[in-house]
Amino acid sequence: MTAPLSLHAGGSLYDRIGADALSALVTRFYGYVARDPLLSPIFPADLSLTAEKQLAFLTGFLGGPPLYHERFGHPRLRARHLPFAITPARARAWLACMNAALRDTPQIGEAEARELYAALSRVAVHMVNTDGEHPGDAAVS
Repeated sequence: MTAPLSLHAGGSLYDRIGADALSALVTRFYGYVARDPLLSPIFPADLSLTAEKQLAFLTGFLGGPPLYHERFGHPRLRARHLPFAITPARARAWLACMNAALRDTPQIGEAEARELYAALSRVAVHMVNTDGEHPGDAAVS
């Protein structure tokens, strides 16, 4: 789930979105996550490092420089998230936050937003690791 998205006539999705718009998206996204009752319990109160990691991951995932690999190693997304109860409801909430952030980031065009949302929808489904809730989850970092 870490291979960059395929190239398009206009370049990679990273090239088409741009670093500044991607950073704005991640900032908006974590604003939504912090207020979401299903998601906030599994995230740390300070989302700075989490947002930094997400931006680094998305940069490489979308075809930009492999920042996450360089700073943190292989993403191993599913393995890194196994300690947390990623339910179908939480996956949907995560996607809803991303969808809202995409809508609120005018620098990202509609076609690019749809392409990114489709790719992240596949990732969200892949991350689901339980059907039930586990109170006492540790925070995602």
